[in-house]
Amino acid sequence: MTRSIRPDAVLVQAVIAGALSFAHLHDLAAAAGQDGWKAWAYPISVDLLLVAAWRRLRADGPSRLAWCWFLVALVASLGANIATAGFLDLDQPPALLRLGIAGWPAVAFLGGTLLAHSPSPTPAGDRVPVPPAPAAPAPAPDIESEPIPDPEQVPAASDAPALPAAEPAPAVPVPAALVDHARKVAADHQSRTGTRIDPDTLRARLGVPPHLADAIAAQLA
Repeated sequence: MTRSIRPDAVLVQAVIAGALSFAHLHDLAAAAGQDGWKAWAYPISVDLLLVAAWRRLRADGPSRLAWCWFLVALVASLGANIATAGFLDLDQPPALLRLGIAGWPAVAFLGGTLLAHSPSPTPAGDRVPVPPAPAAPAPAPDIESEPIPDPEQVPAASDAPALPAAEPAPAVPVPAALVDHARKVAADHQSRTGTRIDPDTLRARLGVPPHLADAIAAQLA
């Protein structure tokens, strides 16, 4: 079914207001010395900045950045409407007006860049859920201690099988000449230091293995 097009009073009012504001901005830019296509570019720049700020407010909600540039564009539009209503002599515009018109392109470029490339706040539905903290591990169950055996059931020491006695280590044979030489080394050490020679020093002086040095020290004792 073809949908009938019905005039909307709000839309008609918006078109009229936009056309008047557009014409006022054009006249103000032309009076400030911007002739030709440049005078038509100024109202387009102001309206585009106003629409961009409004869309940012509608998409991301209230924000200081969007409200700031929305008010800047709104003041520029309202200022042009008031200036062309006879409050200023457009034949001889003041220097401040010329300065504002000349600096508007840089201001509009900055505002449009910030509105287009500034990160928008993440909606609540798009936030990545934070995983809950892992639960603390359950306490380990108490391990029952091994029951203490009944003293009456423990076999007496006399009933336990006797372990075989350790056999004494065989004596290390030491040559008599080595023992005599060791006595001389020990006597020389005691005469020089005033103390008896220890097994480690004796082994180092004689150059013999540790077990042989222990055997010689036992015979010198």
